[in-house]
Amino acid sequence: MSRAQVKTNFHTLKKCSQAVYYLIMKIVIGLSGGVDSAVSAYLLKQAGHEVIALFMKNWDEEDCPAAKEFEDVVRICDVLDIPYYSVNFVKEYWDAVFSHFLDELKLGYTPNPDILCNREIKFNVFFNKAMELGADFLATGHYCQTKEGHLLKGADPGKDQSYFLYTIKKNILKKTLFPIGSYLKSEVREIAKKANLPVFDKKDSTGICFIGKRNFKDFIQKYIPAKVGEIIDSEGNVLGTHEGAIYYTIGQRKGLGIGGPGDAYFVVGKDIEKNHLIVAQGTEHPALFSDRLTATEASWVHEAPLKTPYHCRCKIRYRQEDRPCVIENIENDLLTVSFPDKQRAVTPRQSIVFYDQNRCLGGAMILKTLSSF
Repeated sequence: MSRAQVKTNFHTLKKCSQAVYYLIMKIVIGLSGGVDSAVSAYLLKQAGHEVIALFMKNWDEEDCPAAKEFEDVVRICDVLDIPYYSVNFVKEYWDAVFSHFLDELKLGYTPNPDILCNREIKFNVFFNKAMELGADFLATGHYCQTKEGHLLKGADPGKDQSYFLYTIKKNILKKTLFPIGSYLKSEVREIAKKANLPVFDKKDSTGICFIGKRNFKDFIQKYIPAKVGEIIDSEGNVLGTHEGAIYYTIGQRKGLGIGGPGDAYFVVGKDIEKNHLIVAQGTEHPALFSDRLTATEASWVHEAPLKTPYHCRCKIRYRQEDRPCVIENIENDLLTVSFPDKQRAVTPRQSIVFYDQNRCLGGAMILKTLSSF
């Protein structure tokens, strides 16, 4: 029998509940309408737990897919025969996530709302709601794992989501379950199909949740008017115009609308005050690389490393392979980090997340690079 096939109740209980093997527990599952959370709910139900599904409504627009997603939640819960409820966090999401997202864009940064949503919504107000309902645990469909109170990467290297969860605290982590963290995505879909879950072949959601399939520029212009400016090189030469610096990120090549003989141009910086987009030519241009950075708003799953310099590995963006790094100094929540090998397109206000082998230690928001061009 393959691992993707339905496990015995005991085995499933052991996988889903970490150290609590024999207790039947009340578990609130965050059900999104996708296959990952659906299979998570299924595994918990098969293990004999009392499972309650909660669907979060975080956005309030007519073209938001929330209504369709909730229809899928209802269909999933009908198959699993578990109760379901919808909770409205539209105000909390607007105040804590979306407003911050807009503020960061206005400053010229490329924010990551998924990390903020996990910190402020899923593992804050949503977690508290689950506890108010008397839950022993909150469960989600994230691809990550826990062991002895530590946050570990998911077993599927292509789906690991620990990067987005580095802000979770140990007191919340110990009350959280990730039932599919030890599975590959292909196995999750196979389980869903065998269990007759109606979303077994549903496509994964991609992009920013509140934008969905809509054009990013069209959506953002409703909140931040486009401001045309100049594209310049590091020498100050004007090469063209841009539609608004907020639409571009460090390392971006496509969509610049400039070219000519030689290599392609890449975004290496922004001057928001002058509304300049700064570019450099060539994939190996020095302005694209950095060997040190500072980061702020440090968040550790347990505690910060006791001694520096601290050698570990890190990601400076999701889906990047781990890179060796050295945390040279920690002063309050300000970090100085160096890289034995220069890193490409380090982007301010993206997260740098630290790992000790498979264990996620925590992370911080990149403040600036210490290499200049």
